[in-house]
Amino acid sequence: MPSQLEGAMGALITVFYNYSGNDGDKHKLNKGELKQLLNSELTDFLMSQKDPMLVEKIMNDLDSNKDNEVDFNEFVVLVAALTVACNDFFQEQNRNAK
Repeated sequence: MPSQLEGAMGALITVFYNYSGNDGDKHKLNKGELKQLLNSELTDFLMSQKDPMLVEKIMNDLDSNKDNEVDFNEFVVLVAALTVACNDFFQEQNRNAK
């Protein structure tokens, strides 16, 4: 049985490949695939944002090699950044509750 971390790593890989390759390279997300992934997998995050250009901005920030696609490495950067932001938020909430 995989550890909790191994399961999380497997989930990241599975989620990425569930959305990549529907419209081209199976190892990359184009903008439409990224938008579909974000809408399906990070619904609460997107709903809390007010910026209609958010997906475009995320795509531009992640696409480090400027090929208009997001590969797995670029995707992991997004997940890591969001995880850090969530951790910071919950730590701040915890401090304020004391």
